[in-house]
Amino acid sequence: MAEQEVTTDAFLGGHVTVFQPKKGFRAGTDSVLLAAALDANQTGEACEFGCGAGGALFPAAWRLKNTSFTGLEADPLMLDLARKGIAENGFGDRVSVRQQDIGAIPADWENRFDLAFSNPPFFEAGKTTQPGAGRQAAYVESVPLKDWVGAMLHTLKPKGRFVMIHRASELARILAAIERRTGEITVMPVRSFPGADAKRVIVKARKGLRAGSMRLLAGIDLYESKGGPRSPLIESITRDGADLSWG
Repeated sequence: MAEQEVTTDAFLGGHVTVFQPKKGFRAGTDSVLLAAALDANQTGEACEFGCGAGGALFPAAWRLKNTSFTGLEADPLMLDLARKGIAENGFGDRVSVRQQDIGAIPADWENRFDLAFSNPPFFEAGKTTQPGAGRQAAYVESVPLKDWVGAMLHTLKPKGRFVMIHRASELARILAAIERRTGEITVMPVRSFPGADAKRVIVKARKGLRAGSMRLLAGIDLYESKGGPRSPLIESITRDGADLSWG
């Protein structure tokens, strides 16, 4: 990691510190939104699939103070940064990370976690232009989305909570992967500004419950207008670590 330029970034208004590569994938709004979408009353054991350097993992640990976290990441360089962040944030008693191929989750991890959450690679292999240096693993699927989702559900306990942020164009693939194995499915569209098409969706579900009706919420806006300031909700989430309301 000595040859890798690293930045020290303040998340949640300085409540959390994340060490990230200066070049390549860098966590931002998507990661903070994912953490904000988690139930603040969550307890037990949680797992993030593809935790990177901790852009979602650390805000989640800061918010959910009665939950223990395991972060899974394949990239050893990101793991080094995540471990540095764990020490810097004083999370050593509740947060750990391990090198793990999401496509090879151990069979004996079945029904292990109360919460599984993820911001997985956004693009299918061969369906996007080659990303820049250091971004391949974070942007392009090495594990098909249905298998990534399947791994998350495999590790969840019955009634455990599933939370994922992804491109809105992939909503059909996400629903196809979870609909027969989960219930209480809720979808939160994320728009750049009022009136824009949603670019992201946050999907929540619970393992093993009856499917029932899916809830499609009104959604949220990142900015007050095109080219305008951040919306008050996003400002409170990114600055203060506020919850993302699912009412």
